[in-house]
Amino acid sequence: MEQEQRHITIIDESGNEQLCEVLHTFDSEEFGKSYVLYALVGAEEDEDGQVEIFASSFTPSENGEDGELEPIETEAEWDLIEDVLNALEDELDGEE
Repeated sequence: MEQEQRHITIIDESGNEQLCEVLHTFDSEEFGKSYVLYALVGAEEDEDGQVEIFASSFTPSENGEDGELEPIETEAEWDLIEDVLNALEDELDGEE
């Protein structure tokens, strides 16, 4: 089954719109938030073949549309995101 590519547009520090590909979304009961992991569309891989992955929290809006992205503020949230990223990487490595 082909997973549908989802895209979001973010505004970078310079105020420019950047199209990003949604890599993964997940909810955390612990923090009562939803999180999105994303990468810039067309981003260059570094020498290790890695693309920079960004993360934000968001609160889905009532109508099911994507809510506003919020910065991640706590070390505990970053630890959670790192755990999810590591699990995803393990899953992807297992598929190859």
